[in-house]
Amino acid sequence: MGDGSVDPRRRVPRTDTLLADPQLVAATATLGREQVKAVVTRAQERARRGEINPDEVRDAAVAALPTPGPRVVLNATGVVLHTNLGRAPLSPAAVAAVVAAAGHTDVELDLVTGRRARRGRGALDALAAAVPDAGAVHVVNNGAAALVLAATVLAAGREIVVSRGELVEIGDGFRLPDLLESTGARLREVGTTNRTTLADYAAALGPQTGFVLKVHPSNFRVTGFTSATGVRQLATLGVPVVADIGSGLLSADPLLPDEPDAASTLRAGATLVTASGDKLLGGPQAGLLLGDAELVDRLRRHPLARALRVDKLTLAALAATLHQPDTPTRSALHADPGALHRRVERLRDRLGADGRKAEVVPAVAVVGGGGAPGVELDSWALSLPERYAASLRTGDQPVLGRVVRGRLLLDLRCVPADADDAVLAAVLRVPGDD
Repeated sequence: MGDGSVDPRRRVPRTDTLLADPQLVAATATLGREQVKAVVTRAQERARRGEINPDEVRDAAVAALPTPGPRVVLNATGVVLHTNLGRAPLSPAAVAAVVAAAGHTDVELDLVTGRRARRGRGALDALAAAVPDAGAVHVVNNGAAALVLAATVLAAGREIVVSRGELVEIGDGFRLPDLLESTGARLREVGTTNRTTLADYAAALGPQTGFVLKVHPSNFRVTGFTSATGVRQLATLGVPVVADIGSGLLSADPLLPDEPDAASTLRAGATLVTASGDKLLGGPQAGLLLGDAELVDRLRRHPLARALRVDKLTLAALAATLHQPDTPTRSALHADPGALHRRVERLRDRLGADGRKAEVVPAVAVVGGGGAPGVELDSWALSLPERYAASLRTGDQPVLGRVVRGRLLLDLRCVPADADDAVLAAVLRVPGDD
């Protein structure tokens, strides 16, 4: 390190020269140019302040590069289940369970008998207890995998009867019809995009029917001249009904009256319910299968189930989430707007004391993550100039907001209250207007 003085005859290396360094070029490929450039800039500023010598700038920049791997991001977007941020954050109990499960565990061992035991029995027992309407339960690695396993077991080489209005596209361009047809099943589309009746389903049934599929349109809404056939009606057709409820709500939530839940769907007569664990349940990425005991046992024993099984860390996080369901996701969904307003006001006032001008503005948060489309949550946000967005996104503690009409809005709904100081520090690290 430097001795606090800089030889005035030596100049601080140029940014473009530093960014051409092979090690910094490699870092750019994973971290992005803006983030690496910000690290370089901070090292240059240290040299200009005399903290290091100019010939140490390159090494200081390399040393300050973030450790490879996912970085912790403060979600100030107002999107509760932000897919690009990994959807549901785990609860402290789930995080502790994952840490504990990182070593050797009894994931497939009965410690009393010393013999092999059912894999993940703690998580499965907790899931069964959470949804007693299910005859049996199973867990795979995500929601799409749950549906693929059901289609493979029930309809490979046969037909799946599904409404045309429910042939949805999920994230990253994946389409439900392609997913289902990859199992060897054939789709028998019925009805129209906006209206499908019980008679449409009944007319399509035959010896080749594997099951009727009911898909909740969890990432869009169809309004106007529409009609749909519910699970209760479909259950009268005499064939298995598989209901993909999507968002992983296990029991009804008054805040989300139009979002189907597993318990109610099973009581309505569904043979099998599939859902995701990392959405409204607030747990790890997982695919949940709940329903008829004989069918779930067939799913569990199918060879494909081995390829789709979850690891011990997921099982540990899922069990902890089910035992302590007051998750960060639930807290964010049910956050008190008044409390959010007070937090944003305090943040504004503290910034004002440092000479930073910010405003408190009303905001609208959403569920996100392919759940509860159209549901709006009253919220409040800190409004800053748009120029703050990139610096906060690439700073030492990334803070992600959303830009609306030339202003950066930081909605604290999904930011833990004990992280408000971290948001403040991140904003203050952005160069001011002076």
